[in-house]
Amino acid sequence: MLGLMQDQPLLISGLIDFADKHHGDGEVVSRRVEGDIHRYTWSDVARRSRQVAHALDGLELGFSDRVATLAWNGYRHLELYFGVSGSGRVLHTINPRLHPDQIAWIANHAEDQVLCFDMSFLPIIQAVHSKCNTVKHWVALCDADKLPADSGIPNLISYEAWMAHQSTRYTWPVFDENTASSMCYTSGTTGHPKAALYSHRSTTLHAYAAALPDVMCISARDAILPVVPMFHVNAWGIPYSAALTGAKLVFPGPGMDGKSVYEMIENEGVTYAAGVPTVWQMLLTYMKPQGLKFSTLRRTVIGGSACPPAMIDAFRDEYNVEVLHAWGMTELSPLGTLCTLKNKHLKLPKDAQMKLLLKQGRAIYGVDMKIVNDAGQDQPHDGKAYGDLLVKGPWVVANYYKGEGSPLVTDKDGVHWFPTGDVATIDADGYMQITDRSKDVIKSGGEWISSIDIENIAVSHPAVLMAACIGVTHPKWDERPIVAVVKKPDAQVTREELLAFYEGKTAKWQIPDDVVFVDAIPIGATGKMLKTKLREQLKDYVLPHIG
Repeated sequence: MLGLMQDQPLLISGLIDFADKHHGDGEVVSRRVEGDIHRYTWSDVARRSRQVAHALDGLELGFSDRVATLAWNGYRHLELYFGVSGSGRVLHTINPRLHPDQIAWIANHAEDQVLCFDMSFLPIIQAVHSKCNTVKHWVALCDADKLPADSGIPNLISYEAWMAHQSTRYTWPVFDENTASSMCYTSGTTGHPKAALYSHRSTTLHAYAAALPDVMCISARDAILPVVPMFHVNAWGIPYSAALTGAKLVFPGPGMDGKSVYEMIENEGVTYAAGVPTVWQMLLTYMKPQGLKFSTLRRTVIGGSACPPAMIDAFRDEYNVEVLHAWGMTELSPLGTLCTLKNKHLKLPKDAQMKLLLKQGRAIYGVDMKIVNDAGQDQPHDGKAYGDLLVKGPWVVANYYKGEGSPLVTDKDGVHWFPTGDVATIDADGYMQITDRSKDVIKSGGEWISSIDIENIAVSHPAVLMAACIGVTHPKWDERPIVAVVKKPDAQVTREELLAFYEGKTAKWQIPDDVVFVDAIPIGATGKMLKTKLREQLKDYVLPHIG
């Protein structure tokens, strides 16, 4: 017997319709590429999203045709989120930090028909447009009078001119909720990236889950600053959750530096922000010398890579901001876990609470996870055993776009899981902690050393800005850890002082064998440290006691 409930598909158009009807006067504020501040409302977003849908219909795009973006976080990009997907097309956000050749390859692989871009990326478009074989229409996200006289891009049109005469009334099509809604390519460091192809159902469920109190706790009372780019797994789904709840959205545009981010937070009364550790490091580095404080910011979610304990301490102790440690992947839409305390933990001493908060957190409802050893055997959730982290759920990929390499593994019970490539522990309360990437684990004399632990200790030293730990060949122990360190401006610290700093903080055999001072650590397109490139830079390095 089936339930007698209405059957309505979960579609992204439903999110913007809800925001329009119930939170129409809610604010959306953007720092534009032009430098000024743009303000309007959720009703304006809905109205202009419908104009986008009409404009796409006018181009005679087919159902599920791909529309690409090369854009910062801003209101026009937000309109494309809803106008493209809502009309039955697929939004394809491209990372502008990639190499132009890789951008062209991705656009061709996705078979993009339209590419919309911010004018700050015109040089990239000029470099790649002749190589993008499937793109038929180029749209600059600007007013008509901002188009250059000779861009070199055939038939380039401005976004505002493209939309200007379109009707603001549009009936969103109704279709299967499993229809593709958007796509995002992984930031793989070897070979060509692969695309995760999200559905309307997966995106809507993810938006619901992200807004839950034990996840991002997003509400209509919040003013949210997603510093995480909209081209990075759809800004972690925040634009969709904001529409679902009616939260105020504050977009930083291209201004990702510490000063710009701080000014947006203060000027717009931001209560909640999201970004990767490198962004928050820039913010804290800007604030501390000037003695600045936050007047409204109370929560920030940090993901993309492990958040150093020193950063959590700084936000909490110096700025009264709660850090929500999160973990996810492009293949997970991206949220998998987020760290908040349970009721039984509230009376624990602060140091015991901190041990929990340093973990990546508990699985969000909809995501299941487990750890397995090299033989695929389940490992206990005791907080001690570690293994390869596997996940499954309704917003976890089942396959990559065009079926290029099945991402799933099958356990002994015939259940399909996605192997994350992370090594982790899970404790009895379900708190997961990433201990390393499987490719970054350091095996020394048969024993395992966490590069993340080594890095966290290094960045807790007051003179250290960034640190990356890698393993180097050793004739006796196979591998030994060394740590590459970037010092803070004007700070002084020696190799010997840093090595001594590890004493008492980790086992003696886990202390790095050397410290290598570098001017910078390679950072990837999504803000993560690129250890592959660091290893290339240090390929001729030899441990001092060996050389």
